[in-house]
Amino acid sequence: MKRETEKKIILVVFDGLGDEEIPMLNGKTPLDFANTPNLDKKAKNGKLGLLSPVFYGKAPTSEEGHFSLFGYDPGKYELKRGIVTAESVGMDIAEEDVALRGNFATLKGGRIVDRRAGRIKNTRKLVEAINGMEVEGVKIFVKEALGHRVAVLMKGEGLSSAVTNSDSAYNESGFLEKIKPAREGEKEYFTADVLNKFSEQVHEMLKKHPENKGKDLPANYLLLRGPSKKVTLPTFQSRYGISAGCIAGKDLYREIGKMVGMTPLEVEGATGCIDTNIRGKFEKAISADFDFVFVHIKATDTLAEDGNYIGKAEFLEKVDKQIALFDKFEGTLVVTSDHSTCSLLKGHCDRKIPLLVHGKGSDKSERFTEKECEKGELGVIEQVNFLPSLVEKRVL
Repeated sequence: MKRETEKKIILVVFDGLGDEEIPMLNGKTPLDFANTPNLDKKAKNGKLGLLSPVFYGKAPTSEEGHFSLFGYDPGKYELKRGIVTAESVGMDIAEEDVALRGNFATLKGGRIVDRRAGRIKNTRKLVEAINGMEVEGVKIFVKEALGHRVAVLMKGEGLSSAVTNSDSAYNESGFLEKIKPAREGEKEYFTADVLNKFSEQVHEMLKKHPENKGKDLPANYLLLRGPSKKVTLPTFQSRYGISAGCIAGKDLYREIGKMVGMTPLEVEGATGCIDTNIRGKFEKAISADFDFVFVHIKATDTLAEDGNYIGKAEFLEKVDKQIALFDKFEGTLVVTSDHSTCSLLKGHCDRKIPLLVHGKGSDKSERFTEKECEKGELGVIEQVNFLPSLVEKRVL
């Protein structure tokens, strides 16, 4: 039921929005380089600031960023990618199971040369080859997610989620490592041993798989991260007393919304890719009968991860054209991100996150850029505290 006393909030999340200064863009970030008159108009009539990302490893993850944006501390609730991915693809998860996120990757000469195996799109036959393996009495199930991504679910006795990642982007060293116990314990050593044996067996199978024959970037390794167990969260409505909807083209982000009690809203052509139906997403967000609507836009992150800073700027310009749809929106529009993604690094980075709030007064900023956000009236807000400040207190 919509509350009559408060205005609707729409949260637009440009995944990986913030970036670094790029010499080839005259020292500008993609956001600064892009021609974004509609976002700039919202900045001039709104307030700017920065979010300080919440993360517990080497770099912010998408799940940490989104849960934090919604006011759920991922450290307190042990929210990791494994369980979110497994839930998003509909795996049957028991309380004692351990879930992980997997990436098909390319291993050459003992080194990961591509974490996404050339962004492989069709992994069905590869998944069929490695699904249902048994290692040391533990059954390990693998299910396709989107593109190079898979969900991995361990079923058996004596399992622990307190183990490290093998994915080089999400372990402390930055190199391919064996999985280790994250704390002392028999279950932890056992789980790490099972996963290392599983990884080696998978590698041997994938090396010989006909799908990889003749490929420059064969999907011959499975990187693992985000080990986690089933978790129950307080719902968005029970926390904030308002109804919430979720618009996202990718299963992962819909599932994060569902895990906090948001209602998924369907938009035709919402793909989670560069061709996503941006206009349809924004129109649905404005018309949906909810107090709060979360809108996810993925391609800014994907382009930056590929090092395509020009493409990131061009995509921002494409989205900006549709921002004009909010000119007659009378509620509060928030534009921000889950984390920054640095295009030269080709990965998530710990830079502070641009924040724009329209509908809560103006600090007369000139443009929506990282530098302007540094000077904004909102200052620096810890990511996990932002939404409670906006929704519960209704002040910033």
